[in-house]
Amino acid sequence: MRYLPVFLDLQSGKVLLVGAGELARAKLRLLAAAGAQVRWYATDGHHDVAGLAPDDAARVERAEGDPLAADLKGIIAVLCAGAGDVGVAMSARAKAVGLPINVMDDLAHSTFIVPAIVDRGDVVVAVGTGGASPVVARRVRERIEAVLPARIGDLAGFIGRFRKSIHERIPEFPLRRRFWERIVDGPIGALVLAGRKDEAEKALADIADHAAFAGANIAGKSEGHVTLVGAGPGDPDLLTVKALRALQDADVVFYDELVSPEVLDRARRDAARIPVGRRVGKPGIGQDATNKLMIEAAKSGQRAVRLKGGDPFIFGRGGEEIEVLRAAGVAYTIIPGITAGLGAAAQFEAPLTYRHEALRITFLTAHKARDAETVDGSVLTDKKMTVVVYMGMTAAPSIRAGLLAAGRSPETPVGVFARVTRPDAQAAVGTLERLPDLVKKIGGGPAVLIIGDVVAHSAPWRQSNLNQVISDLLEAAQ
Repeated sequence: MRYLPVFLDLQSGKVLLVGAGELARAKLRLLAAAGAQVRWYATDGHHDVAGLAPDDAARVERAEGDPLAADLKGIIAVLCAGAGDVGVAMSARAKAVGLPINVMDDLAHSTFIVPAIVDRGDVVVAVGTGGASPVVARRVRERIEAVLPARIGDLAGFIGRFRKSIHERIPEFPLRRRFWERIVDGPIGALVLAGRKDEAEKALADIADHAAFAGANIAGKSEGHVTLVGAGPGDPDLLTVKALRALQDADVVFYDELVSPEVLDRARRDAARIPVGRRVGKPGIGQDATNKLMIEAAKSGQRAVRLKGGDPFIFGRGGEEIEVLRAAGVAYTIIPGITAGLGAAAQFEAPLTYRHEALRITFLTAHKARDAETVDGSVLTDKKMTVVVYMGMTAAPSIRAGLLAAGRSPETPVGVFARVTRPDAQAAVGTLERLPDLVKKIGGGPAVLIIGDVVAHSAPWRQSNLNQVISDLLEAAQ
């Protein structure tokens, strides 16, 4: 993120507009709609304010003369649109005195950019692309316009009118934030959005115990909670709506190493983020320490999220953690996530079940060779069973040996699917006999192994066969 989104107080001074033609008038309309006081140097001498409302036109000062010699006292920002070379010179002058300046379509001479804007009164959404693609910004704005309630600004104004009085009633910040979350997400917020402000004000006034409404315990303190959230295999768009809401509400997030940065970025900006996981072969703080951190956070009144790669209940120790939380008397919630096996199946078109071919699925984990050696391979020899192995790259030779010794065919299709759903996802497919070699083709984990005839339906397998056919044809033609 090169550009930090900020909001300029237009009541604190004037904006200097330099330029002419429709480009300048478009900026003028934008500034006028925002209530700005504008001093406009029309470089072609035509100060055309046609189309502006009388009140908006009255806030436009039509300046004459050379803008490069203009008095900049009281100016809070400079915009140049349709200004030609004057814009470049104006940029140098503005930068010399520390004024923010935007020269339209000229990032090199601008210190800020004007985003695409969604205006809902007290709620303003700014969408920027770092100046790279205004068209993309407009398309994003259009989508936001379509889903944002028309009266969302009224809701913000409603809360603004009562913030001070509620602050006096609920001095504890976390509890006060929860109070307003319940207002926004509950019936009172719905009344405001429906245009029934009088009813909303009455409902707010009827709240007898504001702290209790916000979820305080009998001591008047915030009630802590732990939410185990499945982060999925890496793609942030695969988070459930419920998982996203939990991340946005969290005070602290305890996350595994397998959680992608893109997923972690979906958490509330001011939430504390504490790494508690570990990768194979690398040290971590340990499960006991993680449990202690979660309990301490909840008992201090915080809403903690335990963010786990994949799904909490598939090799994620979710069951162990809720037992500890239950024993400590801590309230908890579980939100499932897409496990890596399902992510790999979807991304690489490898159906884990297939009518008449694969009727059963077994999920295994094998951190090390000894993990694989403890598996009873005799129960995995059924051709109609798909075997999905988590964390099995290191133990691949032992997995192959165990399955072959138990009688599984060496020609059984297998796939190694690494970093599934992420931009750098990779797959290698072949037969069980070649499993260790396939692992070597993958540029590092995390990875899942899928073993069974279903792999022959996958996109990488089809592509591999196509490549072989092409190779055979070329060889025959020589």
